[in-house]
Amino acid sequence: MRQECRKYTLDDVCSLLSERKNTLIIYHARPDADAIGASFALKLLIEAMGAKAICTCESEIPSRLAFLTEKHQKSAKFENIDKSFEFERIITVDTASPSQLGELQGLFEDRVDLMLDHHENGIRYADSYIKSDYAASGEIIFEIAEKLVSLGEIKEIPRDVYDLVYAALSSDTGCFKYSNVSAHTHMCAARLLAAGIDAAEINHRLFDCKSEQMLAAESAGFQNMKFYNNRKIAAVIFPYELKKELGVEDEHLETLVDVARAVDGVKIAMSVRQSTAYRSFRISLRSSCGFDVSNVAKHFGGGGHTKAAACTIEADSIEFATRLVVDEIMRRWGKNN
Repeated sequence: MRQECRKYTLDDVCSLLSERKNTLIIYHARPDADAIGASFALKLLIEAMGAKAICTCESEIPSRLAFLTEKHQKSAKFENIDKSFEFERIITVDTASPSQLGELQGLFEDRVDLMLDHHENGIRYADSYIKSDYAASGEIIFEIAEKLVSLGEIKEIPRDVYDLVYAALSSDTGCFKYSNVSAHTHMCAARLLAAGIDAAEINHRLFDCKSEQMLAAESAGFQNMKFYNNRKIAAVIFPYELKKELGVEDEHLETLVDVARAVDGVKIAMSVRQSTAYRSFRISLRSSCGFDVSNVAKHFGGGGHTKAAACTIEADSIEFATRLVVDEIMRRWGKNN
């Protein structure tokens, strides 16, 4: 990892992009619509300037989000991309720490030329442009897009960029209802709406359409919920055996933390998911009070925001992994909560 990483300005980023180099864009494992939308929007901007770009990730694009990318790239999973592609630089998007690269960390961590991100806590592993006051990485990409137009680097913003950025914003703000929404977020969304996007359709696809597998996982997750600290902390525990029994994939488990958060009276929600038989557990954290879950995630090598964060823990059992996180929450939260 580089010893010193520079902090870029918006002008610096646009100057870098104006070099028109073929680019490999990497986003975090188990991607959400912000990671995917922001990355593919950046891909279209780079292509509009005359260079080539490929988006990639440890994980495949979840089927429920494929509507965002199917016109632009058949697959983003690293093993499926064109290995003959000769990239001249690497940009990571929405990836707060190198561990979030998953299996790609060892290949690319020390080769990243630019880190674009909006998370408050994480590990700065490359020269970066980080806007922690922005609700989504999509806001950063749209800011870059508008700046490139003003500089004359592109004549106009490609039409699909608007859809991709809106999906990124809406996803990371819970359809604009989370506390990370700012006036800037709404003004950005207003300009996207003015461009003629179908916001109703995008939000329907993001929030109202769930597969039978996802609904089955949510139901089973509710049955496997545990409560702590007088039911102020709720944890959905989803072991590998349950995943096998239901025949679901990792992409069907992304909303489990929302099941815990929906319970009345719960202040801190978490999901603990085991993807394989290996003793590795993915922790998603959400806060609906003043408690900063990003510090808990950072303690375990992850990162995120005050209200939403994630990390991966290796432990002897899913119960022990859950206990580790709950104990860390309680240590930081104090006995009076």
